[in-house]
Amino acid sequence: MRRLFPVTDRTAERDSAGEDREWSLAELADAYAYPEPDGRTGAWLRANMVSTLDGAAQHDGRSQPISSAADMRIFGTLRALADVVIAGAETVRQEGYRPARARAEFAELRQAAGQGPAPVIAVVSASLELDFSLPLFTSPLVPTLILTGAAAAPDRVAAAEKAGARVVIAGDGVGVDPARVVRALAGLGHTRLLTEGGPRLLGQFVAAGVLDELCLTVSPMLTAGDAQRIAGGPSVEVPRRFALASLLEEEGFLFGRYRRD
Repeated sequence: MRRLFPVTDRTAERDSAGEDREWSLAELADAYAYPEPDGRTGAWLRANMVSTLDGAAQHDGRSQPISSAADMRIFGTLRALADVVIAGAETVRQEGYRPARARAEFAELRQAAGQGPAPVIAVVSASLELDFSLPLFTSPLVPTLILTGAAAAPDRVAAAEKAGARVVIAGDGVGVDPARVVRALAGLGHTRLLTEGGPRLLGQFVAAGVLDELCLTVSPMLTAGDAQRIAGGPSVEVPRRFALASLLEEEGFLFGRYRRD
C-alpha cells in the first residue's frame, strides 16, 4: 500500500514535503478500534466485505481477484483487532481458510487488550461436513470453534472434537440462530467479533438485526456475470439504516466503515 488517507481531509495525512503518505499499521489499528460492546449482546459484531462497482462480492468464487494490497492490509488489521473471526463453512472451503497467525506488529496491542496472540477462527456449519485434516483444525494457535445447531449429527460433532475443534451449540435445530451465535461467543469472553461472510451468513446476521458495523471495500472493477452480492438470503421487512463512520481511499479503492444508526 503506497497511500491511504481520509477522502474528506486528504491534506491531514500529507508529510512535510506535501506528499501523500502511507498510513502505518498503528494508525490503521487506531482508526478501526472497536467501540464498547453493544449493550444488547455484550459484544460488537463487525463485518468486513469487498464488492465491485456492479455489486459482485466474488469473481470465480473468490474475493481475492477483486481485492488489492491496501484491502489486504486493512483485512489483516481488522483480524488483528478481533477476538474471533466468524466465517461460513462454504467460505472456509472456497477461500482456503488457515489458522489466524500471530503478528509481531500487533502483539503489544493484543496483549494490552487482554487478547491471545491471534484471533480464534469460528466456522458456522449445520452439517459439519468439514475436512478436519486441514491446518485450520490440526495446527491452530488457539482451537478452532465450530458453531452449529443442536440437531447436528453426533458422529460429525465427535469427529470435530476428536480433531481438536470446540463445538458450540448456537441453535435449537439443524442450523444456528444468528443472535445466539453472538451471545454464545460473548459468553466465551469474545466481545470483539469479526465476520468475513460469506454472503449467506452475512445476510443471516443482517436479517436478525445483530450486525453492528460493516467495513466495506468498494473495488473499482466491473465483473458483470451472476456473482453473489455481499449479503444474501431473505430480505428484511424494512431496509436497515447505517451511518458512515469513516471513508478512506487508495488508487480508486474506497474503504468505508458504517455503523448501525
